[in-house]
Parts: sequence; C-alpha cells; structure tokens
Amino acid sequence: MPKLKTNRSAAKRFYVSGSGKLMRRMAGKSHLLSHKSKRRKRVLSMDTEIFKGDQARIKHLIPYL
Repeated sequence: MPKLKTNRSAAKRFYVSGSGKLMRRMAGKSHLLSHKSKRRKRVLSMDTEIFKGDQARIKHLIPYL
C-alpha cells in the first residue's frame, strides 16, 4: 500500500500533547490587539483541545500524527 500524504496546512496548525490530546491554537490573537483586554489576550494565547467531533477529520488529514 502506498504512503499517505500529510495535509501540510493541517500539520502546521495541530499537534498532539504529551497526554495524547489533539491541540490547536485559539483564533483572534494575530491582529487588532490594541482594544482587547490583557486577560482576553492572555486567554487567547493558550492552546486548547480540538472538539471531539472534529478529531476524526484531523486525524485523517495528518495520518502520521
């Protein structure tokens, strides 16, 4: 069976944590930051787990994750 290609855009956005969870960055931290509160920016800078319903799709895009 041939090798599977990894979707490179997905590989740059998602990763597996040390405990095995699929993780992603939160949106809204790239620009227009001056009017956002310090707390909001701090919370947005943390990574979060991918929704359970989307994990199968992400694993399909990154087969060797």
